[in-house]
Amino acid sequence: MALNLDGKKVVVEEVAQYAAKAHSAVAAEYRGLTVTELTELRKTARETGVYLRVVKNTLAKRAVAGTEFECMQDSLVGPLLIAFSMEDPGCAARLISNFAKTHDKLITKVVAIGGQSYDASELARLASLPTRDQGISLLMSVMKAPTEKLARTLAALRDQMQEQEAA
Repeated sequence: MALNLDGKKVVVEEVAQYAAKAHSAVAAEYRGLTVTELTELRKTARETGVYLRVVKNTLAKRAVAGTEFECMQDSLVGPLLIAFSMEDPGCAARLISNFAKTHDKLITKVVAIGGQSYDASELARLASLPTRDQGISLLMSVMKAPTEKLARTLAALRDQMQEQEAA
């Protein structure tokens, strides 16, 4: 069904709102995927904190204008879907990467993060970024290490002093 002007404005506004808040974006060609496969992809996207939208390229270009994803505009060619990472920078890349492993018709075209667009070959690198919880866990382990080392050192000193008193 063709959109009228008001419908197009609504789509552009919606995509622009998500683009303004997103951490990263992935555009992928979906030509050849069935409706069932796209529905499965959308369901997984909702569960993982990814905003996924099939949108006309002209509308997508207008939506990302003025955001850090404006760098993607030249790469938006062909039947594409756009995935915006809302939870952490790597969640859209993980979604597309994992889905493409079992559905070879989903082909990544461009990846964008931090105002820079990258070739599809960078998808795996972006997908390997830690999730928010993993990042917090890594930070906590780094912060906890000096305290643990101090506690072990003090315990070793205590044990050594106790041995000397016993002797």
